[in-house]
Amino acid sequence: MIPSKPLAGLKVVELGTLIAGPFASRICAEFGAEVIKVESPDGGDPLRKWRKLYQGTSLWWFVQSRNKRSVTLNLKHQAGREVLRKLLAEADILIENFRPGVLEKLGFGWEEVHALNPKLVMVRLSGFGQTGPRKDQPGFGAVGESMGGLRYITGFEDRPPVRTGISIGDSIAALWGVIGVLMALRHREVNGGQGQMVDVALYEAVFAMMESLVPEFDVLGFVRERTGNIMPGITPSSIHTTADGRHIQIGANGDAIFKRFMHAIGRPDLADDPQLASNDGRDARRDELYGVIDRWVASLPLAEVETVLSRAEVPASRIYSVADMFADPQFLAREMFLAARLPDGKPFKMPGIVPKLSATPGEVAWTGPALGEHTAEVLGALGYSAEEIAALRSEGAI
Repeated sequence: MIPSKPLAGLKVVELGTLIAGPFASRICAEFGAEVIKVESPDGGDPLRKWRKLYQGTSLWWFVQSRNKRSVTLNLKHQAGREVLRKLLAEADILIENFRPGVLEKLGFGWEEVHALNPKLVMVRLSGFGQTGPRKDQPGFGAVGESMGGLRYITGFEDRPPVRTGISIGDSIAALWGVIGVLMALRHREVNGGQGQMVDVALYEAVFAMMESLVPEFDVLGFVRERTGNIMPGITPSSIHTTADGRHIQIGANGDAIFKRFMHAIGRPDLADDPQLASNDGRDARRDELYGVIDRWVASLPLAEVETVLSRAEVPASRIYSVADMFADPQFLAREMFLAARLPDGKPFKMPGIVPKLSATPGEVAWTGPALGEHTAEVLGALGYSAEEIAALRSEGAI
């Protein structure tokens, strides 16, 4: 019988806080893996108190830790470390995002956990990776985005670099971590190999997204700079402002699309101009084209602009706020808002599952748990008696 979830039967131990490690294990949990989140007894993951709170707990927490089981372990206590050893001995995956060297001091470096459980895949997410001259330095996603090249090219040319509106560096690193897990599991299960370490550096995760940045500099000496909303070399593609003050992204950089677009806005002269038939010619006249498009968009309210572009089959989208998303039929049809309840029973919406699998889709069984909610349950499954669990709790090990 095929499992109902693609990662069913896999056990993941998460030794992570905040974003990168927990996001990676969240993805595993959504697709059927048993995820045991190990937290410190004195407050747990700081994400529990980040951004907007509801009755003292972050709303983000309820999403980031959905489908996980929370176990509190004091890893400074010998008995707490012994519990972790028992968990790792039967786990398939360990996901951690401590600074390099922290787990080694606790006795859980790669060599130790590999000897304890040769099949274990260990995912290590850190600012600069496990090697190199900067490996011991702390590094958050913002640092990875800066060093990896993203922030240098984000913003307008006459202003300082800006950040994206989310912790994108951490999230990209998490995705690379999950990709590494799946490749390592494939090697283990199909090729007969042992477990291995997946080493993800935040700056490298971002750097891997930098498209043609490296060869353009190496071959041509070209340094990509900030260019605001346009895409130099790919024209027209930019954001424009409507008569009612809304914003819309229009991507009409395909040759046939450009012709349809120009006919739709009453500029057949530009549609049929041989100099504009291909991208290189359009890019050479991009200031002229953007002026034409800016004036047309500014003459109409957003709804009319969207109607014209839709009829002409020109790729475009208003710049969505979360309020726009909640009202959009595409989001609703794709089940991108899941109904859930907060601990006091209040209903709320959380993001849907990505990606969509046709035969073994992911799901959300429960929201982020209370601190240590599953400690007794998990330790009981490891063979600890109720009396032993009470003793561990009284001595501060859990």
